Amino acid sequence: MGIRDIIEGKRQWRAHVARVKALPPDYRIVYKELQRYLFKVGPVDLADGRLLSGIVDFFEEGAASGKGVLQLIGPDVAAFCDDLIKDVPTYADVYQESLRGR
Repeated sequence: MGIRDIIEGKRQWRAHVARVKALPPDYRIVYKELQRYLFKVGPVDLADGRLLSGIVDFFEEGAASGKGVLQLIGPDVAAFCDDLIKDVPTYADVYQESLRGR
């Protein structure tokens, strides 16, 4: 990873954060909870940014249509996240697999 990749990554992250800040307050609160949960669970492909960007896209569409955030995701943030990543390997899965290989 070169310096240009790092700079590009920072620029993309700042643009992502700006999109999150532009969401209505209830959407921002729920997004932060989703983000915190996903960072703890650790889907392996979280670093590529597609999952978080997809959530922001989904939230922007919901806000534009006048829906409340809980109308979109339901009352359980963790269950929504688990459903998003149910078929995605997590770092815990990778670790478990490495233990089986010993």
